[in-house]
Parts: sequence; C-alpha cells; structure tokens
Amino acid sequence: MLAALQRGVKGSKWHSLIDKVSRLDTLELGWTHVERNAGAAGVDRVSVERFAQARDFYLAELASTLRDGSYCPQPVRRVYIPKGKGQRPLGIPAVKDRVVQAALKLVIEPIFEREFEPRSFGFRQGLGCKDALREVDRHLKSGHFWVVDADLQSYFDTIPHAPLLAKVGKRIADGRVLELVQQFLKQDIMEGMKRWTPTSGSPQGAVISPLLANIYLHELDAEMREAGMVMVRYADDAVVLCRSREEAESALARMRAWVNANGLTLHPDKTHVGDCRVKGHGFEFLGYRFEAGRRCVRRKSLQSVRDTIRAKTKRNEGNSLEYVIASLNPTLRGWFGYFQHAHRFTFSSLDGFIRRRLRAMLRRQQHRRGHGHCQRDHKQWPNAFFADLGLFTMSEALRLARQSRCGHN
Repeated sequence: MLAALQRGVKGSKWHSLIDKVSRLDTLELGWTHVERNAGAAGVDRVSVERFAQARDFYLAELASTLRDGSYCPQPVRRVYIPKGKGQRPLGIPAVKDRVVQAALKLVIEPIFEREFEPRSFGFRQGLGCKDALREVDRHLKSGHFWVVDADLQSYFDTIPHAPLLAKVGKRIADGRVLELVQQFLKQDIMEGMKRWTPTSGSPQGAVISPLLANIYLHELDAEMREAGMVMVRYADDAVVLCRSREEAESALARMRAWVNANGLTLHPDKTHVGDCRVKGHGFEFLGYRFEAGRRCVRRKSLQSVRDTIRAKTKRNEGNSLEYVIASLNPTLRGWFGYFQHAHRFTFSSLDGFIRRRLRAMLRRQQHRRGHGHCQRDHKQWPNAFFADLGLFTMSEALRLARQSRCGHN
C-alpha cells in the first residue's frame, strides 16, 4: 500500500488518498475483513448475512457516495457488555460503515504503522499480547524490577477530537479523508430512544478506533523512548519498567505531565509505582499478575474462566456429557494457550474444578441428591473417564508443552 501511495506524498504529508479509499477493490477487501469478524447489525438492522446477499450493490453504492462526497455514516448503536462488576459501553456501527472504516484503515494504517514504536503492541499486524508479555519478561529478568503500572482512565471515551485530528493531519493532507475521520468520531450514538453526538472519544467497537487510539498515544511512546525509559504498551494498558525507585518516579512524573497536557487522565487508584519483587507490590498486565518472582493469572481472569465453565456445566444441563465436553474444550484450549506460562498449580486447580462440575451434573442427571456422594462420584467417574471422552486437561497439556520445549518426543 505504501508503494502504491508513494506518488502522493510531498514532504512528510500524504495527499490524494480518498480515491484509494473509494476504489471498489479496497472496499471489497474491507468487506472481507468485516465479513470475517461477523458481529451484530447496526441501527439499520442490516446484518452481515443480509449485506452479503447484495454485496455488489452495497459496495458499488458506497464507492459512488465516497467519490461524490455524499457519504454520511449512520448513528452507532450502543449496547453494554459485562466488565467486572459493571458494564462497558460498546458501539456497533452499521455494516456499511464498518466496510468504509475497514477500507479507510487499509489505506491510512501503513502511513502510521511504519512510524509506531516497537514497544507498542496493541492492534498491530503481526504483534499481540504474547509479544508484549515476552518484552516485559525480558526486562524483568534483566533487573527492571521497579514498575510504573499506568492506567489511562476511560481512555477510548475521552480522547479529545481536535488534538487527535491534528495528529492525523500531521501525516495526511487529503481534506476528504480528514473529514471522513471526523465523521466517524462524531457519529451520533443511539441508545434506545436517546440520540446524541459525542464531543470526545472514539467508539469502542468501531473498526477504525484501535488505529486512532494508537496514533494518539504514539507521541507518548516516542517521548518515553527518547528519555531512555522502557515503556511496554498494549492499547491503553501500559507499564514502565525501571531499575530504581527514582527512575520509576521520574517515569511516572513524565507520563503524568504528557497525559495531562493531552487531555487524558491517569486513574488515581489504579496507577502506582512498586518493586514487583515484594509481595503486595506487583502489577497486572494483559491478564497476568507479576509479583515476588512469579507470573500468575490475575484473579479477574481466573474468575472469568470459572464463570464461563459454570455457565456450560449447569447441574440441570439437558445435553449429553459428550456435548458439554465438546462445548468446553475450545474455551479450555484457548485459555490454556494464552496462560500456559502461569504457575502450574493454576491448571491442576482448574482441572479439578471442571471435573467436580461435570460430576455434579452427572449426579443430577441420575437423580441423585445430597452432598455426601463426592467420594462415590470420584469412583464412578474417575479422571480417566473424562479423559477417555476427550476432555481437554490443562495439566496434561502443560506436561506435553514442557516436554516439547525440552526437545523430548
């Protein structure tokens, strides 16, 4: 994409981009991304499946309206998803608007991606959570024990629009593209019968939002690196790894000054400095807790997977055990794949919890009552019984993974 755009760059700014966004092949590629990610319908109730049935018509219509300047995004449908004890707002744009956002992202992302810092890992092609965790591990092992655990309060909802557009405008001079970005930032939000225009933030759920979020924090990434500080960031989750308390406090002061100057806020209760070698002074990052020389699964992550297991293994479950195990296994494999570097007791504990849930379900299906059958349950349905039915066992998966890492067959 950069090679295709190169003719339109003058100085450090890129011109003539809207024609790339409105090209039918760009929109078709954007559509493939939207179709792959599926998701719910927007305010117009046009689902991904319905769009697919008339994709050629819809894409031609989008290309035409983008070219003649009449394109106008529809309001974003607001829903809420669970987050801890509360709820997190999520914006669902119409499928048409998701396609345009995907096409816009395809065109402008390479321009910014080539400048992003190597320690920024969130929402970047070829990078992910595990890369960020490896970077944190590497610096902890090299003696960076003093850590600034930084939490940007309601980051996606509070990004100031004007400074964000100014940062985008440093590299893009195509007024039509800047107007398109602004339109997506100022899309009306609909919640039930209420409708309003946001004055700040980038809607969580919008295709373009992760890129805009990275663009806004890029200058912070660069400033921390130029100051010789090791900041590892994944979207709005960041830690600064230091060799001393003084260095950590200096890093926090520098970060706080930048955040305040750019219209953001560090969470007063969730931002702290600590020596992670000391119990009670560790930090959490991407689902893990680093403390006292250990890398453990944080409590919220454990609680979340336990809640998922409970939902799939209700005592009054009407489906067969084979069906329940088939339903459980993808969750267990995915969870283990991410957390396999946690302490081994985590997995044996979860394995036991899962089998207890399955035995209780089987007991209920056989109309057995009371709580005095645990030993009998274990004899009637031993661990091998579930293994023979194909239940994914984390302890066994850990053993095999360690063997593989050690080069054993």
